[in-house]
Amino acid sequence: MARISAGVGCSHVPAIGVAVDQGLTEDDYWRPVFKGFEKSREWMAEQNPDVVFLVYNDHCTAFDASCIPTFALGCAAEFHPADEGWGPRPVPVVKGHPELASHIAQSVILDEFDLTIMNEMEVDHGLTVPLTVMFDQPEEWPCPVIPLAVNVVQYPPPTGNRCFQLGKAIRRAIDTYQEDLNVVIFGTGGMSHQLQAERAGLINSDFDKQFLDLLTEDPVKGSKITHLEYLREAGSEGIELVMWHVMRGALDEKVTEVHRHYHVPASNTAVGHIILENHSA
Repeated sequence: MARISAGVGCSHVPAIGVAVDQGLTEDDYWRPVFKGFEKSREWMAEQNPDVVFLVYNDHCTAFDASCIPTFALGCAAEFHPADEGWGPRPVPVVKGHPELASHIAQSVILDEFDLTIMNEMEVDHGLTVPLTVMFDQPEEWPCPVIPLAVNVVQYPPPTGNRCFQLGKAIRRAIDTYQEDLNVVIFGTGGMSHQLQAERAGLINSDFDKQFLDLLTEDPVKGSKITHLEYLREAGSEGIELVMWHVMRGALDEKVTEVHRHYHVPASNTAVGHIILENHSA
């Protein structure tokens, strides 16, 4: 049977991708950011996953205001990097796993979670930046990736609890897939940040660190954080953190925290990162 061995929470700050692509990772500004991912890359190499299931949000590249699904599952054989206004990132094409993705779609939809099935979809920095910080710059990504795009752009986004419960449904789906696969699930986005208006540049380190604590120690409590609390404490873009609950819902109730990294600032936000291993893996 397939199994989820671990979860990764990770910011997907677009400037991180730019720093890698332009060779700026050893600059004074960026060195502390990337230092915190050195252990993560070693861990990922040891983990050697067969598949990555990656939860992220699209930034108006695959979707726009005319159609924004709440949950969109990528079932294609490959996903090309999107042109976000300055050309696609110089990263490999993302190879999918259509068989496992289709199994997850059937299981989750029959488990009464409505998904949009995407048989063609470009992917932006929300997906490629987490792959970069965990896998560096390979000629091709070392394993297939199944994308799950979550709407946190147009109101109303799903609640943290809905995402947490979806994670449980994804876990049930993967647990019933017959092939022996080691799956690592990513929850990406955040942490606290706001890009506009009077609070532009907001960073709430206390909230961010408490959020990371709850992921490890009390994920059910964390999943109950309301939209209003995200807006008030983490800024308008802090709502991206609901996607981390999909990852956490797919893990065991009790997990082992392997690594944590938190750094301010990176561009106009904080970088948050956590690795959680399942006890049952």
